[in-house]
Amino acid sequence: MKDIAARVFADEIASLQEAAELIDDRFTQAVQAVLNSNGKLIITGAGKSGLIGKKIAATLASTGTSSFFMHPTEAFHGDLGMVGKNDLVLLISYSGETDEVIKIIPFLKWNGNITISMTGEPNSTIAKNTDIHLNVHISHEACPLKLAPTSSTTATLVMGDALAVALMEARQFQPEDFARFHPGGSLGRKLLVRVKDMMRTEALPFVRDDISFTELLLRMSEGRLGMVIVGDPDHVQGVVTDGDLRRALIRDADTSKQTVHTMMSTAPAIIDENELIHEADELMMTRKITTILVGSPEQRTVKGIYQIYTR
Repeated sequence: MKDIAARVFADEIASLQEAAELIDDRFTQAVQAVLNSNGKLIITGAGKSGLIGKKIAATLASTGTSSFFMHPTEAFHGDLGMVGKNDLVLLISYSGETDEVIKIIPFLKWNGNITISMTGEPNSTIAKNTDIHLNVHISHEACPLKLAPTSSTTATLVMGDALAVALMEARQFQPEDFARFHPGGSLGRKLLVRVKDMMRTEALPFVRDDISFTELLLRMSEGRLGMVIVGDPDHVQGVVTDGDLRRALIRDADTSKQTVHTMMSTAPAIIDENELIHEADELMMTRKITTILVGSPEQRTVKGIYQIYTR
């Protein structure tokens, strides 16, 4: 089984190298056509080509090129109304002879759309009847019967990725742009979410510096943050964490001798509420802490608390 897997990888890698050698000026023409367009790039294809087309459309849409997938059968039964005159249409069919795709070409010509085809047969009906043809020809499929779309769909997928990446670079698409299209992902969180969006502001565990060890322990338990803030919102003297408390007891188990002043950290980490959340994460990693105060580092004021566990 492992040998079969290795053979499939080798076959598909060889097919990608084969398809890469077919890239010519028509690829540049396709990229330029999309850049010059005021419309969307609509992808269509049937069967496995359609599935690959959906992925290509999703990649384009998330990287700055307005794009969506249109099933050719549904298009022939009314969905052609989604195609505007300024839109480009990418038709995917490895054979270049898929009947459902061929049927919509007359409408696209009548509608004045620029058409790009992606096939493995430059002399096919679809290739000959589109404005720009991208050749994804491979010698054989990785399938042992040489029939099931395997290497051909991989080559088509990578050509779609190449198109998306070329458009990204031409538009100077930045991580911030990517994050705007992925607000729910980790990158969106890293580049868009600010500390104020995640901080806790209610029932912050402030304590006076003269309270007893028992009062301190009770307040820490009530706050459920594993720490207390010594002082008030307008001026923070320090913080006492459960780690500080444990270390104090290791030094001297007599709680009557423990005071807030002997236990607290007088230089707590404080970050401005308008900083991006990844700045807070990096600061906590550097300081090896899990909680950070939110406020003014210079004036030592506090508006809230951000904790890794609140993500």
